[in-house]
Amino acid sequence: MKSETVLFSPIQKMALALLRITIGWHFLYEGVVKIRKPGWSAAGFLLQARGPAADIYHWMAENPDFLNVINEWNKWGLTLIGLGLMVGCLTRLTGSAGIILLMLYYLCNPPFVGYFYSLPAEGSYLIVNKNLVEATALLVVVVTRAGRFFGLDLILSGRSRRSDSNKQQAIAAVGE
Repeated sequence: MKSETVLFSPIQKMALALLRITIGWHFLYEGVVKIRKPGWSAAGFLLQARGPAADIYHWMAENPDFLNVINEWNKWGLTLIGLGLMVGCLTRLTGSAGIILLMLYYLCNPPFVGYFYSLPAEGSYLIVNKNLVEATALLVVVVTRAGRFFGLDLILSGRSRRSDSNKQQAIAAVGE
């Protein structure tokens, strides 16, 4: 399959960078709030699970050792994903990690018809909620390599391109 070069206009680059940065801010803020709040735990969220994997989420909340790991991964994962997205560093990796985390949240309490929750929902969405929307937006960030637009990935990709170019020149020189 032939690779196509996609060129974005300056306004498209700015829009993708803004999308990346705002999602990054959301992740970073949520992580820092959890880190700074003494005794924060995901147990309440996990115990209210009503989705298809509710038993797994309940087990996580009821197993103290596993819950401690979940709490730390959640706090620091949100923070590091947010930082990576905001500065555009390792955007494909941090964006993919963000998608996985959001989908875990989504599956814990999906907005499916017939599921009733102990906590009031923000609205009745019928399948699509804010977690799914944000995960989809992150997918756009990942597939467009939005970290290369006003981010550190631009610098990193420049180095890798120079490195690839140097390797190709070395291979060509050996072949002559």
